[in-house]
Amino acid sequence: MNIQSLLKTTAAITLLATTAAGTAMAQDKTMRVRINADIRSTDPGVNRDANSDAIVLHMVEGLVGYKDDASIAPLLAKSVDVSPDGKTYTFKLRDGLKFSNGEPLTSADVLSSWQRYVDPKTAWRCLKDVTGSGVANVTNVAVPDAATVVFTLEKPTALFLATIARTDCGGTGIYHRSSLDAQGKWVKPVGTGPFMLQEWRSGQYVQLAANPNYVSPGGERTGYVGDKQPKIAATRFMVIPDDAAAKAALYSGDIDVLSDVNNADVEELSGSDKLKVDKVASMGLTSLLFQTRDPLLKDIRIRKALLLSLDIAQISEALTNGQSPANLSVIPVPSPYSGKLQKEIPGRNLDEAKKLLADAGYKGQPIKWLATKFYPSLFDAAVLVQAMAQEAGINIEIETLDWATLLDRYTAGNYSAMSFTYSARLDPSLSYDMVSGSKDKSPNKVWDNPEGLKLIAASTTIGDAKERQALFDKLEGMIRADVPLIPLYSGTRIGAVRANVEGYKTWPVGYPRMWGVSFAQGK
Repeated sequence: MNIQSLLKTTAAITLLATTAAGTAMAQDKTMRVRINADIRSTDPGVNRDANSDAIVLHMVEGLVGYKDDASIAPLLAKSVDVSPDGKTYTFKLRDGLKFSNGEPLTSADVLSSWQRYVDPKTAWRCLKDVTGSGVANVTNVAVPDAATVVFTLEKPTALFLATIARTDCGGTGIYHRSSLDAQGKWVKPVGTGPFMLQEWRSGQYVQLAANPNYVSPGGERTGYVGDKQPKIAATRFMVIPDDAAAKAALYSGDIDVLSDVNNADVEELSGSDKLKVDKVASMGLTSLLFQTRDPLLKDIRIRKALLLSLDIAQISEALTNGQSPANLSVIPVPSPYSGKLQKEIPGRNLDEAKKLLADAGYKGQPIKWLATKFYPSLFDAAVLVQAMAQEAGINIEIETLDWATLLDRYTAGNYSAMSFTYSARLDPSLSYDMVSGSKDKSPNKVWDNPEGLKLIAASTTIGDAKERQALFDKLEGMIRADVPLIPLYSGTRIGAVRANVEGYKTWPVGYPRMWGVSFAQGK
């Protein structure tokens, strides 16, 4: 099979659809950043996706945040004390904190934000993770004084801070009461971040202005913590769905930052004296998901046959242009818990695949496979899987959806199979939790093995690295045996900026961060 020819044909079709979106872009000195789709909301961790998280986290901040190396550090807090029994977390707020409207931030704001987060009507992404169904159960939040917040947990967990710092939780960002209207409906974020919302023109752009009341904690700029002082007056996140149009816009100067460079473009962009390119290993996950309640795919023999029909290494090589190694584990390659077992890649075995299909009584019934071109690698993955699986006699029909519809179908568990990408999870327990859980309670979960869920829960309470590795090795064997999904690779984050942009840095999470970034003087 000529993999590259197959993908080039697909790419050519995409290029024909390229628009002249860049020509209408503003030419002022606002720094312009490409996003591949409009955001879903500005409500932290609510009706969100990766673009929404990336932009919202410029405006709101939580008590703690991630550093570049995936460790946790204080953000709005200046200190975090954990009681000896691991059940009580006492946060002391930094002095002089202000919201973007100039109002001071106190512990009362932390409490009111938390109360809204855990109100089921808010539909906060991480509600179950802090109310007993996930990694933690917060039983009480107290504010003994204006600068102190005390969280009490039902039982100790090693992941409480990592959970409230999660990007998909909106960093559990704290916002001013004016973020809501008199009826309690979300209006816009009024937070403490380095930027504030200036204008959201649906389908076109989101523009943020520098927050004049931002209070820097100082220190190294890393992840979402440290000195996040804005160095530009405004940044505009431009909606440019097509990769080719985004690349053209970067070359022409119609955008300044391309935070999600296509693997196939790395060599070309790196050779331009107009641009600067950098890359780091990613903590995300690109994967193939199966609905294990599907009439066909509930049969594990068919799921295993699909796995055996695929050359995972070749697919990863093709999809990433050799930028990322194959990774058949939910634990990303950069994780210290990506060990020997996690790095094993099974070989392709068409004879065994055909035998399993025969045993299952499979007679070529079509399997509907959902994909999207908003993330070209997801569509390309479907094309490659379709071609390889066909050699084993598996009939896959690809249905292409826009990203928002695909995300809705994923959330509802309404699919047979799909190509999907997960945002970064910076701890292996969170990586497993990302894909595991009760399908009755969380239809988006793909793995609901009861014994596996117990082990994942246990992993959140263990601090010893060797014990955790042994547990993750056991989980690795279990999830591979069940084949509810086929991870492909954890990826490489690649960013490119115009040569006159200074201070921009790509990091494993991959989201653009526009604080500390500026234009070179005189350019």
